[in-house]
Amino acid sequence: MAQTKKKRQRKRRGTQGGRVDVNRRPPKPRSRAEAQARARSGTKRRGPKVDSPPTWRGAAIRGVVAAAIFTVLLLLVFKRSAGAAFGLGAFMLVFYIPAGYYMDSYLWRRRERARMRAGKS
Repeated sequence: MAQTKKKRQRKRRGTQGGRVDVNRRPPKPRSRAEAQARARSGTKRRGPKVDSPPTWRGAAIRGVVAAAIFTVLLLLVFKRSAGAAFGLGAFMLVFYIPAGYYMDSYLWRRRERARMRAGKS
C-alpha cells in the first residue's frame, strides 16, 4: 500500500558545493534546567578557550606593545631625548619578541605536560 503521509524532511545544511558552515549557532536548550545550567557555566558561543601553542605573530604583537609603552615611559616619565628613547625602544623590541615567544613556549609545554599527566592518571 502506498504511503499516505509524506515523510518529513530535515533541513539541508550547506551549499550545493558540499561546504557546511562550521560557525552555526548552538542548538536551543531542551529544557529550562539545561538553559539555566548553560547560563551558570558561563561558556560562550564558541565554548571554552582552547589552549593553543604560542606563535611568533602573538609574540611580535606583545613585543610591539611592550616596546611602545617602554618608549613612551622613557619620553614622558624619565625625560630622555627622543633619539635615546627610540633607540632603547628598538633594542627592547628586538629583545622582547624572542624572549616572549620562548617564555610562552616554555609555559605552554609545561601546561601540556601537566595536562598529559592529569589525563593519564
